[in-house]
Amino acid sequence: MKSYEIGALIGYSGNLEALDADFARLKSLELNACQLNVHPSSVMTEEAAEAVKTLAAKHGIRITAVWAGWSAPAVWNFYEGPTTLGIVPEQYREKRIAEIKTEAAFARLLGVTDVITHAGFLPEDPNSPDFLPIKEAIADIAEELKQYGQYFLFETGQETPVAMLRYIEEVGTGNLGINLDTANLILYGKANTVDAIEVFGRYVRNTHFKDGFYPTTGRELGHECALGDGRANVPGIIAALKNCGYEGPYIIEREISGDQQTKDIAKARDLILSCLAALD
Repeated sequence: MKSYEIGALIGYSGNLEALDADFARLKSLELNACQLNVHPSSVMTEEAAEAVKTLAAKHGIRITAVWAGWSAPAVWNFYEGPTTLGIVPEQYREKRIAEIKTEAAFARLLGVTDVITHAGFLPEDPNSPDFLPIKEAIADIAEELKQYGQYFLFETGQETPVAMLRYIEEVGTGNLGINLDTANLILYGKANTVDAIEVFGRYVRNTHFKDGFYPTTGRELGHECALGDGRANVPGIIAALKNCGYEGPYIIEREISGDQQTKDIAKARDLILSCLAALD
């Protein structure tokens, strides 16, 4: 079977011992890649970058992307979410643009080209008065990253596939892409993931393989679960990605901690490998 990059999302907040343990866990699970969620900005030094690279090399793990977070507030629901998440809320926009640029600079120190974030609940209507300012904010980030050969990736979920496609086309810098979260489109009730790939699949550069269920109330997101236990059609998603020519990593995300998280990551690894084997 062809060799693939399969990994998981892990965090780094300045504790190198904990990061070493996370890399070791990935290695024990026979994974060879990760996305790194880095926060806060105080840990993003040249010295830290060298230490992180040394640990990744020690365990044979390639960092495929940096997930760029931003400062609070952040409320993950349908009521407070639109006013607190990403670069959409005007009162937090300038600060968060600066934070994303700082994380992109740290990614460069790591030798990582792809920088990911949730942009927020992007307006669906291109005639909305918010559309142009948000487009300009995205362009600001994208243009800076482009100078360094980096890509700025939208994580799916909070916007419809067509809205995401529209911003990529409208900004037009050539270095915008997508981190396909296989559950978020479901959790936010925005799309069937396989169908969404038909809309924007050519822009997918990285992934979060995750699962979950559609919302059952108008306030809260759907429930996340282990890959294979929810509504994400994993075989269909992998087939659709391959049909688009996707050759990037398969990064597992499981939003719990402890031993069960490790078990669920192993389960997800096996499911992804079986789907890939069926297509080779």
